[in-house]
Amino acid sequence: MSISEKAKKGIISGSYIRKMFEEGIALKKKYEEDKVFDLSIGNPVIEPPARFKDELRYLAENPRPGMHRYMENAGYTETRGAVAAKLTSETGITFSGSEVVMTCGAAGAINIAFKALLNPGEEVIAFAPFFFEYAPYSDNHGGVCKVLPSDANFVPDFAALEAGITRQTKAIVINSPNNPTGVVYDDAVLKQLAEVVTRKSARLNTRVYIISDDVYTRLYYGGDRCPRILSYYPHTIVATSYSKELSLPGERIGYAAVHPECEDVKEVAAALIYANRVLGYINAPALMQNVVRNLQDVSVSVADYKKKRDFLLENLTRMGYSINKPQGAFYMFPRTPIRDDVAFVNELKELLVLVVPGSGFTAPGYFRLCYCLDDRTIQGSLDGFRKAIEKY
Repeated sequence: MSISEKAKKGIISGSYIRKMFEEGIALKKKYEEDKVFDLSIGNPVIEPPARFKDELRYLAENPRPGMHRYMENAGYTETRGAVAAKLTSETGITFSGSEVVMTCGAAGAINIAFKALLNPGEEVIAFAPFFFEYAPYSDNHGGVCKVLPSDANFVPDFAALEAGITRQTKAIVINSPNNPTGVVYDDAVLKQLAEVVTRKSARLNTRVYIISDDVYTRLYYGGDRCPRILSYYPHTIVATSYSKELSLPGERIGYAAVHPECEDVKEVAAALIYANRVLGYINAPALMQNVVRNLQDVSVSVADYKKKRDFLLENLTRMGYSINKPQGAFYMFPRTPIRDDVAFVNELKELLVLVVPGSGFTAPGYFRLCYCLDDRTIQGSLDGFRKAIEKY
C-alpha cells in the first residue's frame, strides 16, 4: 500500500464524531429526513447574528482595494489589534496585536501552537474526557498525548497532574467550557491548576505551557465573565475561533494569542507565525478577517442555548439519565445505563437517534449529545431516549 502507516492507522481509528455524522447522512437517505434525530456533531444550526450579515454585505458592496490578496502571515494588523483590545477588556491583561496570530479556526491555532512548541517525543497532557483530535494534532508535530484523569465532576485530578508532569512535558491543553461535558473550570480550579504547574515546573527546572482552547468561552451560562486561565498563568497560549460564538464553523476563522507576560512572548509569537506559514495555512481567510474585525462584541444568543439545555436536562433526568449540569458550550455528557457505551449508542441509532459514545473522548460509560440544533430535532429525539433507557 502506498499511503503512510500513520495515515492508515488514522483512517481505521478515525473519529467517532465524524463516523456518527456520516451514519446520520446515510440514515437520512434511507428514511425520511425528519424521522432521523442527529445530535452527534457540534455543527450549529443557529444562523449568524444579523451584524455578521451586515458586515458581509457592506464588504461585498464596498470592496476595499486588495482585500483578497495575501497579507502578513500573522493576519491584518487592524484585525489583530481589534482582537487584542477585546482580550484586554475581557481579562484586564494588556494585550497588543503583536501577541495575536489570526488562524484557520481553533484547530489551526492549536496545530500552530504544537508546531511552535514541540520537539519529537515531548508530551502534551490532556484531561479525560477531551476533544479527541488533540491526540492526532500533537502527533502531527512529533508530540505524544498523555491522558490524565478527571474527577467525578470532570475537573482535573491534581494529584495525577503533579505526578504526570515530567521533564518531557511541554504543554497542557485545557478546554473550558468543555467539549464534551459542558463543564466550566471555576476560578478556584484554574488557580490550583496554575499553582501545580508552576510548582512542578520549578522543581524540574523546565517550562510547561498551557494551551487554552477557548472556543466556547462566550457560551457561558454563569454570568458575564467566564473564568480563564490567563488570569492565573503567564505561560499561556489561547487558541480559539469564531465558529461557535458567531455560528461560523465552516468559515475557518480564529486566532492564537500569547499571554503578554510570558517570559519568551516574542519568541513564541514568532514561532506561531512561522508555523502558520510552513504548515501551509499561509494566513487566515482574508474576507473573514475583514468581517470579524468589527464583531468583537457580537455573539449568538446564549439565552437560546441555555433554554435548549434546560429543556433537555429536565426531560432526560426525568427519564432516569444521570447528567452533570452543563455550565457552558452546547454539549451534555450523560452516563449510559449499561457499561458498554458503544452498544448503548448503537441501540439509540436503531431508534434513529444519533449521539457519540464516550469512548470517543477516552471516557467509556458516557455518551455525548449536542443541542446546537433546531427544536424539532431536540424534541423529536426524546422518544428514542425514553425507549432506550426503559430497557434498563
